[in-house]
Amino acid sequence: MSDNWVVQNLQNALETWDSKLNEIWQLITQSPETFKGGAIWNVIKDIHGALQAIGMALLVLFFVISIVKTCTSFNDIKKPDRALKLFIRFAIAKGIVTYGLELMLAIFKIVQGVISTIIKTAGIKMSSSTILPDSLINTIESCSFMDSIPLWAVTLIGGLVITVLSFIMIMTVYGRFFKLYLYTAIAPVPLSTFAGETTQNVGQNFVKSYCGVCMEGAIIVLACIIFSLFASSPPVVDASASVVTQSWKYISELIFNMLVLVGTIKLSDRVVKEMMGL
Repeated sequence: MSDNWVVQNLQNALETWDSKLNEIWQLITQSPETFKGGAIWNVIKDIHGALQAIGMALLVLFFVISIVKTCTSFNDIKKPDRALKLFIRFAIAKGIVTYGLELMLAIFKIVQGVISTIIKTAGIKMSSSTILPDSLINTIESCSFMDSIPLWAVTLIGGLVITVLSFIMIMTVYGRFFKLYLYTAIAPVPLSTFAGETTQNVGQNFVKSYCGVCMEGAIIVLACIIFSLFASSPPVVDASASVVTQSWKYISELIFNMLVLVGTIKLSDRVVKEMMGL
């Protein structure tokens, strides 16, 4: 790292950005079962198991309500085709509630396979480091103390923005893990609505929303890959401009690319909903 205090401001901010970006790569390819050593997952499994009893009770309730609303008389239930249809619905709903955890893990693994395919196809295993061009470093180091004062203000603001963006980005990815855990924990309750013909929309929307949360990972990976390609070709520094202008132009273009990445990650849930028609 350079001994120049102005250069250090930017390099420290970029190191924070790169560390958070690399952390995203690790998180996005990680399973909820292994996240943080699996301690959180064990608690979520216990909650899911405890709510299964409530889910079974609700399953019976929704099934009875559906029969009352859809069958005009008891004779309708005694019809073989109607009785078979009700039995199959109840059996499927019971299976979904009983094996809901396995179902959700299967969906997650399918999406993780999509993410792995994207990463392998792109040929990028980790985010490219964002490095200051040597020409800009040499220009900054060669300027006088008085000239470095406005330059310090520019780099301080730019470094602060980059640091804030890096934390917003990583918090969004952590938020996805929180949503995965929340959906898994509460799953038996909304899945029980599949027992009723009049309530099955609740379960369908729940499964669709969970698939959307899983698919957010694919959007985040694609955004990181695109940014990595941008980072491999840093903004061109105009050697004929003043050092402040050079620094400001470089920082502004870099921050713009970072804003696009953070914005895409932040809005990944909306992107997925638009893609899936949710």
